[in-house]
Amino acid sequence: MSARTQTNTNPRYRHALPQLQGATYLTDGGQETDLIFNQGIPIKAFAAHTLLPDKKGRAALTNYYRGFLSLAQRMNTGFILDAQTWKAHAHWADDLGESLEDIEAANHTSVAYIAALRESCVGATQQPIVLNASLGPRGDAYAPDYHISAKEAEDYHAQQVNWLAASTVDMLTAMTFTQSEEAIGAVRAAHKAKMPIAVSFTVETNGLLPTGQSLADAIDQVDRETNSQAIYFMINCAHPDHFPGALSDTNLNEKNWAKRIKGIRCNASRMSHAELDNCETLDAGTPSELGQQYQEIYSRMPWLNIFGGCCGSDLRHLTEIAHSILPGPDK
Repeated sequence: MSARTQTNTNPRYRHALPQLQGATYLTDGGQETDLIFNQGIPIKAFAAHTLLPDKKGRAALTNYYRGFLSLAQRMNTGFILDAQTWKAHAHWADDLGESLEDIEAANHTSVAYIAALRESCVGATQQPIVLNASLGPRGDAYAPDYHISAKEAEDYHAQQVNWLAASTVDMLTAMTFTQSEEAIGAVRAAHKAKMPIAVSFTVETNGLLPTGQSLADAIDQVDRETNSQAIYFMINCAHPDHFPGALSDTNLNEKNWAKRIKGIRCNASRMSHAELDNCETLDAGTPSELGQQYQEIYSRMPWLNIFGGCCGSDLRHLTEIAHSILPGPDK
């Protein structure tokens, strides 16, 4: 079935996302950095969807995901399984040498791939596996070079949102977003397409968005200008040391913006985005230390229920994180 003729056939959880009920969910880690640096799998322009047409690349992805799915099974948690769509949008077409038709097809291929992977787990786990498609920012998440208005962002992201709405994916996540206005546009586009969407902001080493806006103000602005249509917020692509100030309020449980954060996906490295962008070797940090830092954050924000990793993290880190949050029998 082509991308143009694919129809929406019964997304399993789109209209009743199980993670909204509060149980613990894991995600994977820093997929691209793990495959490139640890597995020796090159990824064109850091766009993971380019691995799917290649037999070796697809096998590496499958092996990667199975490790995390097995961890979730052992820990008896749910899992949010990401499609390879973070760079599968028009902004990157020229860099990838792909047409818009190629990019559209990649979105559907990526969702079909994770749907098949979920089906292969039937009977192996008792907890839900939610299919998620990430929307990447228009531009470089590490070094945003221009300001995008909410209307421009809505028009831009609507294209990919509508492609994904015609698939069997359960939800969307605006991942590694750097501007509140772009998040507003993505949420509006998803709402029009009747797609549930989460927003995951990244922050710099000072705990602020690259625009200089605080995390609290960004979340409040997105909620205010979208009637709180985002299902929840997350923080990703930042080390725990980079945002303690944002979470330093002694009354976080009384702050609406803080209660809206349901998940964290941290970098393993303390490096800044600029340093990571220019680094030719992998800084994987210390898995056990990262697990301890997650536990400290969780102790202050016990409403968090989605835990994963980002750049530099791999199955070792997620294993430590899972054990720090939910000590299990295999610890």
